[in-house]
Amino acid sequence: MNTSTIDTILAAAPKILILGATGPTGRHIVSQALARGYEVTVLVRSTEKAADMKGAKILVGDARDETVLRQAAKARDAVISALGTPASPFREVTLLSTATRAIVSAMKAEHVSRLVTITGMGAGDSAGHGGFFFDNLIFPLLLRKVYADKNRQEVIIKDSGLDWTIVRPTVLNNKPRHDTIQTLTDLSQFRGGSISRENVAAFVLDQVTTDHWLRKTPLITW
Repeated sequence: MNTSTIDTILAAAPKILILGATGPTGRHIVSQALARGYEVTVLVRSTEKAADMKGAKILVGDARDETVLRQAAKARDAVISALGTPASPFREVTLLSTATRAIVSAMKAEHVSRLVTITGMGAGDSAGHGGFFFDNLIFPLLLRKVYADKNRQEVIIKDSGLDWTIVRPTVLNNKPRHDTIQTLTDLSQFRGGSISRENVAAFVLDQVTTDHWLRKTPLITW
């Protein structure tokens, strides 16, 4: 992110669009963003799921629809994608890559450059670092097709020309937030790990106003 972009975001409360806002991690991102005083827009499939998001602007639509995304991203400083998909042992998964392709196109059309996306441990060069149980049982039996789509998603982002950060959390839990976390790009000595959704949300929001992890893929863990 260039300095002028950072200065623009810091000049006032950041205006952000959150996708995947009704998921378990997305909800923490929304609540923490509102607590920070950010101007929050969420794009959801139904208003009922976002009924408790008081203070956020709620738009209804499909994250794969570029027309809807353009409306949602208009005049935003940044887009945060916490989109996820259930485990899919047998069926191909395309939602994440399809939505990301539409997100990138919509952001370019609306001149929004900052994109922060959550993928996960097991995507890209973090594959094989989840520990024995994750790498040999959970990943191949339940998540292989999901992570194939996460890999496609990451490639689209890296080729986008946007100011992106891809956040790869370890296994997510609902425990209280820790004061400190580890942020890694060298995984040569790393195996396994977990982190709370609250910590992930805080880290993701921090990336809106810093370029420290610009165009990088940090893995975050306790």
